[in-house]
Amino acid sequence: MKNQSQSSEISYPMRINRYLALNNYSSRREADALIEKGVVTINGKKAKIGDKVEEKDVVAVNMKVANVAKKYVYFAYNKAKKYVYFAYNKPRGIVTHSPKDGQRSIAEVTYTADDVFPVGRLDKNSRGLIILSNDGRITDKLLNPEREHEKEYVVTVNKPITNIFLKVMRQGVQLEDFKTRECLVEKKDETTFNITLTEGKKHQIRRMCTALGWEVVDLKRIRIMNIQLGTLGSGQQRKIQGSELETLLRSLGVLV
Repeated sequence: MKNQSQSSEISYPMRINRYLALNNYSSRREADALIEKGVVTINGKKAKIGDKVEEKDVVAVNMKVANVAKKYVYFAYNKAKKYVYFAYNKPRGIVTHSPKDGQRSIAEVTYTADDVFPVGRLDKNSRGLIILSNDGRITDKLLNPEREHEKEYVVTVNKPITNIFLKVMRQGVQLEDFKTRECLVEKKDETTFNITLTEGKKHQIRRMCTALGWEVVDLKRIRIMNIQLGTLGSGQQRKIQGSELETLLRSLGVLV
């Protein structure tokens, strides 16, 4: 398993469910279920929901002991669950989660198992690539901005793009509550550009453009890490598998 000392996001104390998730044993929800079943111990005592782990603590699951002090985890791999992964091209107008007032969610318009969920979000008025999976282990690893995973978008705005616009977008835009990170921006035509982010605050690209005096007309995500939207049609999905999946999971630290 992965050496925890290689992960920049490890900080103690941390909740026991997050500890199990970060060490590739289960999702946080699955970890809570194990804790409720009484099969997780911390220093020999049964763990409770919300318990926190210190770096020196010894965690055990089903008698497979993980010595946190040595920063190695030895857990039995859960072979009972079959993980699946899909690339989905979300159309404009479909919401990622929690539909309201007649809206339709991804879960209502896709053909996947009941336990498959969107990993991350793409707002209602945006379209393009989103990963669907039942593997809760990848959620924090993919979405945590500290990991700086690339996500690429094609954006069309309402008026011609200037060199100043491109320069400021690349260097970082000061928004109301934070300044965006430096990013890659490439002009495609008079009103369209590609942008690659390593963070993903809510409505970030739209807010960046608005702050500079432009408005987004169309926003399409075309890449998440090594997963490309490619020629996948609107509303269509394809299975992520083979070397493409292996590269993704290795980059996320799920495979070592």
